[in-house]
Formats: sequence, structure tokens, C-alpha cells
Amino acid sequence: MSITSQIKYLHESLPSEVRLVAVSKFHPIEALREAYDAGQRIFGESRPQEMTTKQAALPADIEWHMIGHLQTNKVKMIAPYVALIHSVDSERLVAEIDRCAARVGRVIDILFEVHLAAEESKSGWNEAELRVFIDSGALVHYPNVRLRGLMTIGTLTDDIELNKSEFCALRDLYTELRPRFGEAFDTLSMGMTSDYREAIECGSNMVRIGSMIFGERVY
Repeated sequence: MSITSQIKYLHESLPSEVRLVAVSKFHPIEALREAYDAGQRIFGESRPQEMTTKQAALPADIEWHMIGHLQTNKVKMIAPYVALIHSVDSERLVAEIDRCAARVGRVIDILFEVHLAAEESKSGWNEAELRVFIDSGALVHYPNVRLRGLMTIGTLTDDIELNKSEFCALRDLYTELRPRFGEAFDTLSMGMTSDYREAIECGSNMVRIGSMIFGERVY
């Protein structure tokens, strides 16, 4: 199936409250342009240099989301234009995003990535660390970042019930934290090509779908 047909299928089949991030990392600009022409406006990348190259070549109304692990020394590359950083996993990264955002006169939206998966290799705060950070009130020291919600990556497994338990755990944490941050805390990003339906069942309102749209990655 074509990129156009897959974008149209997803736009028509996803619940109205669920936003689609087209995961375009490692795919050529021509593929992104086809998705754009089909109506897609949010693209997710994992490498700052690649995202910056694509951002310069494609229409200005695209929302660029950083979904991969972000090194602090690369934040300055994307600070002028990035719409949302999904993968914020430490106070050190929060501080650097705040510093770079201030230098370009922006407030940058972020999600805290929470590590709930069985694989130790996955990034993210563990729940206890995150609670300590939030309870410390340290976020008030970073006025150029705005916490929009939480993100997780499910375990790579055929055990759908395991994935659902992870997604539901993040939903419960999101629901608990939401009153503390107000209306701006509105994004629960979880679910990819293999498990987005289960993520939506568990409350996700942002899904990150790549191979279903663009096919297998081109490295």
C-alpha cells in the first residue's frame, strides 16, 4: 500500500482525540513529502541533524517531534523549531532544553519518558525517580520548558497483555499527575505500529507510527 493510502487510512480510523506522529526517521524527504501531501502534519525524528535537514527542506507548517534519545549537546540544533520533545529522561536534559530555549526566545514543550518496559536497554525515568523530581518542585526553575505529559515505549514482545499492562500503568500515572500541572498537561504518547491499538485502548492520545506508513527503515 502507498504512503498516501496509509495516511488516509490512519486519519480516518484513529479516534478524533488521538494525534498521529508519522515516524519518518531514516526515510527520505520524498517520502515525507508524500505523507505531507496526504494531509499529515506531525513528523517524528530521532536524530537532530537528520531532522534539521528535513525541516529546512519541507513546508513550514510541519510540527517536528524529537522522539529518540536526545544528547544534551544536540539540543541547540533543534531548539529554534522543535514542537515537542518526547524523550526527556533526566533533569540534566530538562536544564539544557531550558537553557537553549531561553537563548532563542522560546518555551519548548516536553514529555517525560517513563521506563516501564521489561528491556533494561530502554531509556526513561523509573517511576520512583520521576516522583522524587516532581515532588521536589524543581520544574519551576526551568521557565522555558513546558511539561505537556508522559511518554513510554512498550516492551518489544508478542505478549499483548504485557504491553497493555505497561500502557495502563502509564495512564494511571498520567491521570494521577494531571491535576498538579493543569490543562497544559494533556498528552499521553504511547503506541507504535505493532501496539498502537492496545495503547489507544489504555488511553493514549498520541501514537507514533512509522513502518505501517513508510515501510521498513532505510539505514
